[in-house]
Amino acid sequence: MTAMTAASTEDPRRAGPKRRRLGGLRHGAAGPLFIAPFMVLFVLLFLTPLGYAAYLSLFQERLIGGTTFVGLDNYVTALKDPLLRGGLLRVAASFAIQVPVMLVLALLFALALDSGLLRLAKVIRLGIFVPYAVPSVVATLMWGYLYGPDFGPFAQLGRRLDAPVPHFLSDTWMLGSLANVVTWEFVGYNMIILYAALRTIPGELYEAAAVDGAGAWRIARSVKLPALRPALLLTLLFSVIGSFQLFNEPKLLQTIAPDVIDSSYTANLYAYTLAFTGQQVNYAAAVSFLLGLVIVVFSYAVLITANRRRTS
Repeated sequence: MTAMTAASTEDPRRAGPKRRRLGGLRHGAAGPLFIAPFMVLFVLLFLTPLGYAAYLSLFQERLIGGTTFVGLDNYVTALKDPLLRGGLLRVAASFAIQVPVMLVLALLFALALDSGLLRLAKVIRLGIFVPYAVPSVVATLMWGYLYGPDFGPFAQLGRRLDAPVPHFLSDTWMLGSLANVVTWEFVGYNMIILYAALRTIPGELYEAAAVDGAGAWRIARSVKLPALRPALLLTLLFSVIGSFQLFNEPKLLQTIAPDVIDSSYTANLYAYTLAFTGQQVNYAAAVSFLLGLVIVVFSYAVLITANRRRTS
């Protein structure tokens, strides 16, 4: 009994560091185990298709010789492709007009909801967000009917009032019509991000501003807007990526206005047409990689500009 008692009194001091090391090892191994499922799916569903597309972009199918390795020839051809440049310029023009309008509307809605002055604020917030829950295919078909020059409600109202109505599906108005559809879809999404950021602002800042005599407009300009810069940057980055990936809306409106929207109206639509209609899979892979590079460059430019303004 004395020996057992002595051993039991000595075990905690001797085994303590060892137990701590074993516990640390178990905790250290838990992190990679939790991350492993995501990493496996990330490699299988993202990196592997991306690597395969990069591999395909280095080859070309020819009538004589079959599939041959051409290196960067597909990329050189894509850089000189006027159809690709035209699609990128249209998307860039749409981005320059549509994104500022969308973000300003989302910001105004978020500030109005956060002010606490609106009645039925929850209902209004849900109503603004609901268009984002509508699939883009359904939204485009709905707006395509509204834009219709023959049976659309705008055209019918114009004929009844004997008033001129713009042809929304014409070459002049198509880019604005697409921008309107995208704005209608994503204002609510960006509004929710900005509204959530507003709810995280400490109430002490509002109290201090009120003590200093600041009104609602001054608080919004001096307290809320500076606090919203990270959220605004996030929504801007999402908008950059989404704008250059524009596909569903022009693809569906192409069936209504085939004379206006061709297969290269946007860069993403052009890559899709090359791959699945023209069967030029190798060249489509190169175009897709160049489009991804453009998105990275634009996103990086936005980040650099925002960081310079923050530090200046």
